[in-house]
Amino acid sequence: MAEHSHDPYHILLEHNHWATGVVLDLCAKVTTAQWHQRFEIGPGSLHDTIGHIVGAMFRWADRILQREVRPSIEKIEGGHSPHGLMRLLENASSELRDVITESRRLGMDGVIEITLPRSAGPTVYRMTRSGAIVHVLSHGNYHRSQCMNMLRHLKVPGVSDAIPDTDVSEWIAMEVARNTGFTPVPMP
Repeated sequence: MAEHSHDPYHILLEHNHWATGVVLDLCAKVTTAQWHQRFEIGPGSLHDTIGHIVGAMFRWADRILQREVRPSIEKIEGGHSPHGLMRLLENASSELRDVITESRRLGMDGVIEITLPRSAGPTVYRMTRSGAIVHVLSHGNYHRSQCMNMLRHLKVPGVSDAIPDTDVSEWIAMEVARNTGFTPVPMP
């Protein structure tokens, strides 16, 4: 990253990758039972919620480039470990980098049609490639918040009481510090 990135797609993509990785690092510290524990929130467990975030990244990469949508990673028998989902997150982020590059070549203002399954039947949406990219890269924020809530409810010492801030401004400050050595100083 340049000292200060000005590309909103880059910022959204790299923040999404980093913040989801932070949650997965926390999840690597819980037991298998806690990883799969059911909650009345979101997709229902840490495993299912993060699997949904990463699975959506793959699905939307296919949709944006108008490819056939691949089989869902969420439907794998036996599921995934936090480390397994981290590997899939790396692949999905890399693929979305390529989707952004190809979308720029094709035109971010190009309108695409996306059919989403709904309980009342499939629904067709029309949106620009840019809008679809912003959707997929902001989608994880909602579900990461659900994961943070689940982690708090688990009451795991060193995890539940140490939930980090994963706001985009935290990622930007971390990147600037890494690239320039400048660290934000709290005001008195």
